[in-house]
Amino acid sequence: MDVRHLELLRALADHGSVTAVARATHRTPSAVSQQLQSAQRELGVRLVERDGRGLRLTEAGRVLADQALVVSTALAEVQAAWDDYRGGPAGEVSVLALPSTAEYLLPPVVARFADSPIRLLLSDEDLAEEEWPRLTRDHDIAVGHSLSDRPRGGDAVETVRLAREPLDIALPARHPLARRPQLDPGDLVDEPWIGVPTGYPFDSVRLAVEEATGRRVDVVQRLRDNRLVEALVAQGIGLAVLPRFTTRPREDVVLRPLAGIDTARHVFAFLRPDRARRLAVRTVLDAIRESAAEVANRLAP
Repeated sequence: MDVRHLELLRALADHGSVTAVARATHRTPSAVSQQLQSAQRELGVRLVERDGRGLRLTEAGRVLADQALVVSTALAEVQAAWDDYRGGPAGEVSVLALPSTAEYLLPPVVARFADSPIRLLLSDEDLAEEEWPRLTRDHDIAVGHSLSDRPRGGDAVETVRLAREPLDIALPARHPLARRPQLDPGDLVDEPWIGVPTGYPFDSVRLAVEEATGRRVDVVQRLRDNRLVEALVAQGIGLAVLPRFTTRPREDVVLRPLAGIDTARHVFAFLRPDRARRLAVRTVLDAIRESAAEVANRLAP
């Protein structure tokens, strides 16, 4: 069997269409279709079939796609051993990270590999919690967050714990509640709330407050950008949940812990097992873990 054919079937299972596979692998749809035809001729069995205007895997195609990850993981382990023998890790490592975690995790990592044989390719994205594992299809390491200490990655995704970051309630410095050292859920239900889109981890704090008080929180805005949220809090538009490590000190906004509710977010790295075996990926992941430990030791109470 041609390993490239197995990888192609795996990509089709992951991405769902020839067009999406072509986009992800930087090829034309025609080239992808030709390789699928080549795979079918070599194996002597139909691997794809028509599904409306597109293609889907046959049962035979799914069998091979499921095993492709096993093969690519084994090959990655061989490559890692060979790289180690020949002098160490090298090559490109793509890292996609949530901006509010990348801000404190990645700068030391980028500096560390600036003059090394490892080339980091960074990108940032802010997504709902359940979206992070699927990003491992196109990136070596995806750094996201969850309110749970056991995020759902699935059988085909490895999760590595990086950090636990407290979440605080942000409020204007002139607000009467700012004089308290900590807040209770009941303090928040009569206040306007600047939330995040439904499904994003910070929204779990809002749900926990409503469950603890039996009352609905008045969400006046739902935003993703923490800097914009800070600015609105400073103007007295509402209270908000903000991460402790990356909320910059300012005179017009204060952070207060919320008592009675676990309001921390857990930062994880998500990786496909085959990518996780690459020596360069393991080296970068170790550097990210060291960066996370340093930040936790410096900023955590």
